[in-house]
Formats: sequence, C-alpha cells, structure tokens
Amino acid sequence: MLLTWAMVVIGSDSLTMWVLESIFAGRGWESLMTNQADAALIKTFYEAFSRHDAEAMASCYHADVVFKDPAFGELRGESVADMWRMLTKLSKDLKVKASGISVKGGVGHAHWDADYTFSATRRKVHNSIDSTFEFKDGLIYRQTDAFDFQKWSSQAFGPVGSVLGRTPVLPFAVTRFARRNLSQFQAKQAKKKHAVKKPPSKSN
Repeated sequence: MLLTWAMVVIGSDSLTMWVLESIFAGRGWESLMTNQADAALIKTFYEAFSRHDAEAMASCYHADVVFKDPAFGELRGESVADMWRMLTKLSKDLKVKASGISVKGGVGHAHWDADYTFSATRRKVHNSIDSTFEFKDGLIYRQTDAFDFQKWSSQAFGPVGSVLGRTPVLPFAVTRFARRNLSQFQAKQAKKKHAVKKPPSKSN
C-alpha cells in the first residue's frame, strides 16, 4: 500500500521504481534509520558530556556496556557510568567538543577534544580522542576510546611523562591510579546511598 502511494506521488518510471523497491523491500532503509538513531544517540551522549551531566550520559549505555581506554583499561556495567560521574564531578574546568559523528553498519565513530586540568599534577591538558561505538537494543554496548598516550602524558606529567610515556611503566601506573580513584569514588557513593536509605533510629 505504501509503495503504491509513493508511486502515485513520485512517479513510476524504471529508475524511480528501482529506488522505491529497494527502500521498501528493506534494502538499506531499515539500516539507514538505525544508523541515524545511533548517530543521534552519540550526539546526545556528547552533549550531556559537555554539560557535565553524567546521569544523561549513563542513560545512553546498555546495562552490559564494556568501555576501554588507555587510562582506565577495561570497565564494565555500572563502573562505566561511575567513571563519568567521577570525572565530571572532579574536573570542574573540563570542556568537551565532539565532531565527526557517524554510524555505518552498526559501528559508530566520533572524535572529541577535551581540555581540563589534570588533578594529580594541576597541569593543563588538551587531549584528542577517537571513539568507536557498537550498539545493542538502541543503546551503546561497546565504547573504545583511543588517544596518543605519550602526547597526553607529556602534558599531564611534563618532561618525565614525555619519557616514561613511551614505556609500559607509566601506562601501567596511570591505570592503577585511575582505577584506585574510581574504586574510592564508588565506595563513597555507596556509603552516601546507604546513609540515605538507613532509617532514623527510634528514641525510647
């Protein structure tokens, strides 16, 4: 019925018919719509990031999400959202700008630049990151962030970082430091939630 209506409105020459049949037979139409929805999701994610809205970022993730980057290594599930909660809370001067958002064949890509003060050394950092996404149930299921660790470490740690950033030593130490901070943040958050849920003691 929809194909017939489109023929009446647009025309029924051979080229038009081929295009219409390709679309309504599902050859590319469904994929196109899915790609657009996934690209919109990535855009929503980075818009939330630029606002430091970690909860909106978390809503873009699948419950079983897996995240990887050179700083934190591999994180799964709620730990991914907690990482963003921690970073957006601690990095008060963080500025994020995303570009080049695209999705093709179920795989998304985006480039983003981050400017912030690295808390451990109080040094200014400009980092350029390339992200790759996979999706499940309309949400981000896999995210892999890649950046030049040696370039980042030279900004975050100065000359020492420039040298050690070329070796396995500093990446290992940074990941341990980042994951320790995340664990401490999660423990504090859990303690706060427990305090809120704990009923007030009854006086005799």
